[in-house]
Amino acid sequence: MAHYLVSARVRGDLDDLKSRLDGGEIRALRPFGLALDQGLRGARIAESGRIVWEEEDYCSPPLAMERAAVLDRYFDTLEVESVRQGEGWSRTKRLTPLWRERT
Repeated sequence: MAHYLVSARVRGDLDDLKSRLDGGEIRALRPFGLALDQGLRGARIAESGRIVWEEEDYCSPPLAMERAAVLDRYFDTLEVESVRQGEGWSRTKRLTPLWRERT
């Protein structure tokens, strides 16, 4: 099991992404939808303005399927850092939640 701390710059319509999350579209994607949905729902805004979240992934390179299906539409300059499970969330828990800001 591989976990990553993901950091990305917004480039797309996050209201559209939120609508897709709320409608269950992201969660339904196979085989990665559940992990992507959970990661994006917990996303935070870093001091740099980048969006950060932890995600479980098995692709090589990391997030390849997620990028093709969803992430490249809304984000660019994705960076991934390998972390232990929960470490990414621990490091970002004090940051502002992305979706609370958008409501």
